[in-house]
Amino acid sequence: MSHRPRGRGGRSRGPSARLRRRRIQLLLMLAMGALVLLGARAGFLATVRSAELTELAAGQQRREATVPAPRGAIISRDRKRLADDRLAVSVVATPYLVRDPDRAAGQLAEALGRDVADVADALQGSGGYAVVARNVAPEAAERARELAIPGIAFEDTYERLLPRGKVAAQLVGLVGDDRTGLSGLEAQLDDHLTGEAGYRLEARDPFGRPLRRISDREPVPGRSVRLTVDTVIQDRTERILSETREQFGAKAATAIVMRPADGAILAMATVPGFDPGHRDQLRDEPDLERNRPVTDTFEPGSTFKVVTIAGALEQGLVQADTAFDLPSTLTRYDRTLAEAEPRPPVRWTASEILAKSSNVGTVLVGERLGPREVNRWIERFGFGRRTGIDFPGEVAGTVLATEDWSGTSILNIPIGQGVAVTLTQLAAAYAAIANGGRAVRPHLVSHVGSKRAAPSRGPRILTARTANALDSMLRGVVSEDGTGTLAQVEGFEVAGKTGTANKIDPTSGAYDENRVVASFVGYAPAGRPQLLIAVAVDEPGGAAGGGAAAAPAFEQIAEFSLQTHGISP
Repeated sequence: MSHRPRGRGGRSRGPSARLRRRRIQLLLMLAMGALVLLGARAGFLATVRSAELTELAAGQQRREATVPAPRGAIISRDRKRLADDRLAVSVVATPYLVRDPDRAAGQLAEALGRDVADVADALQGSGGYAVVARNVAPEAAERARELAIPGIAFEDTYERLLPRGKVAAQLVGLVGDDRTGLSGLEAQLDDHLTGEAGYRLEARDPFGRPLRRISDREPVPGRSVRLTVDTVIQDRTERILSETREQFGAKAATAIVMRPADGAILAMATVPGFDPGHRDQLRDEPDLERNRPVTDTFEPGSTFKVVTIAGALEQGLVQADTAFDLPSTLTRYDRTLAEAEPRPPVRWTASEILAKSSNVGTVLVGERLGPREVNRWIERFGFGRRTGIDFPGEVAGTVLATEDWSGTSILNIPIGQGVAVTLTQLAAAYAAIANGGRAVRPHLVSHVGSKRAAPSRGPRILTARTANALDSMLRGVVSEDGTGTLAQVEGFEVAGKTGTANKIDPTSGAYDENRVVASFVGYAPAGRPQLLIAVAVDEPGGAAGGGAAAAPAFEQIAEFSLQTHGISP
């Protein structure tokens, strides 16, 4: 008979059946509790946080994108594109999906031709969207796309180009990274040039790559704008001004070429200029971006004398042949006025006073008008207020109110000192004489889309008789006996006026004999003017006057422009 082995004391070594049952029950209870908790959590997520989680999931699987609209082109009178959009690509990232940011930054920088530090900065962090590079050429974007880096995506956009480079750069202006106009006509016409952006909703995989388009709305392109500017004349004018500035060592030079009949501007130039492809230079020299004929003022000097003579002629106080006995100098109160070039006492007619640019003679004519009437004619010609040119930043200039004149103001204001004007205002004033006495509004835009710009002719400010008399007198300025001999254009009769005005020393507050603005404003052919040209040279060396520095530039611009437009004498 056999017996089972027993442990010490004869008891079994394993746990009792009762103990095992208790352990199993405890495990079942824990499992049931866990299931209850999981069920409660699932119910909470399915009810309370359902909308939130659904939105989160959709956000990870969908990408809403704005589709940029191409900006309208800026086109010249001769159909050249001065500003236009070119298809480009923006490289963007979902940083938290980029597994190795440092390696990705190196690869992308090489493919895109960008600074590796800038790319690395964009890939840092855990955000959901960052711009790695803007305005990437399609071929460079394709190189980056072939890297197939998770978290890197590509969006079509547009890059703004100025195909003519420096030509008319201050006129056209610049566009910012946000595709809005920053300066020039880009800013002035921003509402017209800017289109309506489109919209795109895409499904994307976990790596941010597009899978399919869910919905979209096509962008509406901006309207193109056509200017009155002729690129051939604009380019040649800028070159002539650059040569003039270099020849005379001048600080700057500006010019306007305009049709006097309607105020259409064929060229508006400022040198020195800037290269829109190298904006960095504007950080150190922001003034290079200014379109000075509109934004800068100067004392006009003798080009302003035509206002005083015009008022006296219109009011019948003088005739072109009215003679004046002119002393060598003229004293009023404690101030003495002299001529630019010393001379003995003479007897000159009003025509000779203008042709020879006599300070003393012009003041004597102004005294016949009196301060109040001189000021009225200044205002009538449009000085002291904006012309309304379609360009941002136009200034009104400075005209002293009659009640603020001193006893000696009559010695300087009629001859163009103590007032500040823009070159645009001067051009508009002479245009009124050239076209028979009617004011015009200078303008740069001829069409917005297919719509023609509004007419620019203004009120009559002179009778045709007075305008014709002034025309004859201004021809005398450009004769061999006048101050504007160097403005003569071979084969054409020219009418115009020289100007030389001393600048004020900002330290002493007195006029500086060595710093002047030299100017010339004229038109051709006299009698039936087709083109009006205004030139100003800021601080030519040796204090060269309008007859020496500005008149030759006028002649070169006029000769080229008349030939280019096929205008006969």
